[in-house]
Parts: sequence; structure tokens; C-alpha cells
Amino acid sequence: MAILVTGGVGYVGSHAVKALVDSGREVICYDNMLFGHPEAASGSTVVVGDLLDLNKLRETFDRYPIDSVMHFAALADVGDSVANPHTYYSVNVTGSLNLTQVMLEHKVKALVFSSSAAVFGEPETVPIPEDHPKDPANPYGRSKLMFEQILAEFDTAYGLKSVSLRYFNASGADPSGLIGEDHTPEHHLIPICLQAALGQREQVTIFGGDWDTPDGSCIRDYVHVTDLAQAHLLALEHLQSGGPSAVYNMGNGNGYSVKEVIRVAEEVSGRQIKSVVGPRRAGDPARLVAGSDKIKRELGWTPRYAELRTIVQTAWDWHSSHPEGYGSG
Repeated sequence: MAILVTGGVGYVGSHAVKALVDSGREVICYDNMLFGHPEAASGSTVVVGDLLDLNKLRETFDRYPIDSVMHFAALADVGDSVANPHTYYSVNVTGSLNLTQVMLEHKVKALVFSSSAAVFGEPETVPIPEDHPKDPANPYGRSKLMFEQILAEFDTAYGLKSVSLRYFNASGADPSGLIGEDHTPEHHLIPICLQAALGQREQVTIFGGDWDTPDGSCIRDYVHVTDLAQAHLLALEHLQSGGPSAVYNMGNGNGYSVKEVIRVAEEVSGRQIKSVVGPRRAGDPARLVAGSDKIKRELGWTPRYAELRTIVQTAWDWHSSHPEGYGSG
């Protein structure tokens, strides 16, 4: 049997695909290539298709012996979601509903969902537990929360079992150096810092310098993308062994400010990084730090690359050897 991975040649999806392929599983990547890179497929089968294309989804499920799904495909830029909410709800909610519709038509009832810490909004407590109140501050977060709620209802109504993994800031690159992060345009802090270190951009903009944090910049929890991939495999094994639906936070439990990340990037790269303070971004909370005890306790997940310096080092190894991303060399 095969595992369908939507968004499978995107950043996080490709790392999960590599882990699946390395474990001997047959993998079908379903990706519209808006942000994906076929070079990141790790030998899996790639189907070019969009979640909004029901016919292509049905054709893919008809063609391959799919028995479970990992669902990464989504639009994921907070600022863009505020400016273009219709697009975000169309892709992240309608597209996901199309996927589950075709799954149910083909009696596929195991789904691992790539959710987000954005479902919480401004936290009342830090670290954030799974049962923390949900009040998303932007359409991106609301779209993720909507689908989590849909999955809970589909479990009750149709027996579709799911694990939603709410990850905080996916970061780093596979230590093999074969795959890494390559977005155009880039919105993630660590690669932006490393692009500045490589001279590919003039400076790093810090969005707001007056947050209620020790140094005035936002605090985030960075989790290594390879550790995220391992969590997806554990979640899949949980479902395939008959485990119940569940929701887990995915983070290291350590918060680092934007200014701290810039400093570590300077140390790792050995280069000075210019930064400037700009206005706050709409929909940004001041602090997001995960409480991830539940997945450690229930699924046995243990992050291997928990230190910020280690995360930045793997990212630097990728970016310095692939300065043009997958188009390098």
C-alpha cells in the first residue's frame, strides 16, 4: 500500500517524504508545484495536481493503492492571509475538504494533518498546552483551526481517524544535505538571516521592536524539520495500528527572540548580519512557545536537534552549499 503526501515536495513535506522513503514505504507526492521542487522527491512518485481539482484527486486515488494520507499542502504566510483571506480559505479549507471527500470515496480513513500554532492566537500561558483556548489572530490560523474542527466531526460521522500536528516554527535542513528550505519569496526568519549572511539581501527586518519581551522582538519556538518528519511517521504508525484521533503540539519548549536568532546566525555563519526594526505585522502574537509533553508521552517523540545553534547550523550547511536553492549547481 502507498502513502499519499500532499505538498510532498515542499519544505516540511519533502522531509517527511524522505523519512518515509528511507523507512521503505511507497510514497506518492501530490503537489501543484507552486512552492514545490521535484528535486526534493527523494525517489518517490510525483503527481502534479491541485487540491482544488477533484478530478485529478480522484484519478490519483484510482491509480495508486493509497491507504493513508499526510496532508501538508497549504498556503502559509500570515501577512498574505490577512491581505487575501478568500484565497487562504479556498486552498486551506475547500482544498482540504476535497481531499477528505475523495479519501472517503475510496475508504481511506487515516490522515496526518499539518496544522499550526497559529490556531492559538495570542497565548494566555506559555508554554502553550494543547487545550489552550483557540483564538487565531489571522485567516491562516483560522483556516487551520477550521480543518481541525472538521476532522473531529468527520471522525464522529465517518470514522476518519486523524492526527493533527500543530507545529511552531519549522526550521533547519536534513543533516544529509540532500534537501532543505527553498522558498520564493522567503518568509522564514532563519533562511532570511542566512541569505543576508550570504549577501543575497541587504538586511533583516525585525517586525516590531516594542513587544512585551525582554529585548522587544517577538519570541518563537523553533523545531527542526527532521524532528517534525519523525513525528509525522510516529503519528502515521499510531493511526495504522488502530490508534484514536489526536492533536499534538510540536515544538522544543524553548523560545528565542528574533534578535537572538540573528545573533546565532552571525555566530554560525561567521558573518555580520545587518538588521533594522520595522513596523509590526498584522496578526503577529508576541510569544509562541510550545508545550509538547503530550506527544512525547503518548507517541514517544524525542527531538534530536533541539538546540537553536544546531538548527541554524544545519540550515547554514544547506544554504551555503545551495545558495540558489535547488537550482544551485
